[in-house]
Amino acid sequence: MSRISVRGFAVASATAVTTVGAVVGVASGSTVPAGDNLDAASAADTTTLADIPDGQQAQVASLTQQADTQAVQADAAAKKSAEESARIQAAKDAKTKKDAADEAVAKAKKEREAKEQAASRSSVRDATSFSAQSAYTVSQVQAMARQMMPSDQFQCFSNIVSHESGWNYKATNAGSGAYGLVQALPGSKMSSAGADWQSNPATQIKWGLNYMDSRYQSPCGAWSFWQANSWY
Repeated sequence: MSRISVRGFAVASATAVTTVGAVVGVASGSTVPAGDNLDAASAADTTTLADIPDGQQAQVASLTQQADTQAVQADAAAKKSAEESARIQAAKDAKTKKDAADEAVAKAKKEREAKEQAASRSSVRDATSFSAQSAYTVSQVQAMARQMMPSDQFQCFSNIVSHESGWNYKATNAGSGAYGLVQALPGSKMSSAGADWQSNPATQIKWGLNYMDSRYQSPCGAWSFWQANSWY
């Protein structure tokens, strides 16, 4: 004969006290006071299916099965929730590591570029460091310019000079009077960089760099403006 522990059933079911009270009440033909539920459950530990009316045995078995099913479902839901939480946390940890790695790479790149720029600036030559010549070729003038500015600014400077004078340090605009590599207007402005502004391309480059830096922060800043306006 099967024996069902009413105390065990009471623990397994979310509505155990009410259910057991109802079952025992039906079986005995009387109701059990709410305050006596635990004592009744204790006293009924050895109750068998035979002790329960035939009409209620199926109901008790059904409730027991439902409680077991709910417990299994609750365990599965808890496991699924734990797995999902673990997955989300793992994704967060992976993203944090990736962001840290990307930040480290960006920082290293920035530091490397800063060092390269510093090295480039430290190697810049002043206009007075070039020996004066009676004439200069385009390649000689360009070589001077390369040595007088940071390497990352030369191409921008070259773009402007190519448009303004074609690297001719004696270029003169017949209409406006602009003169030299950077077409200073009037050309005499370049005397602030040296008295030999008419014949020395190094002096003209020095003045042009000072002008671009003071007005546009750099030759590349000046080139950006030139592209938008066709003058600077």
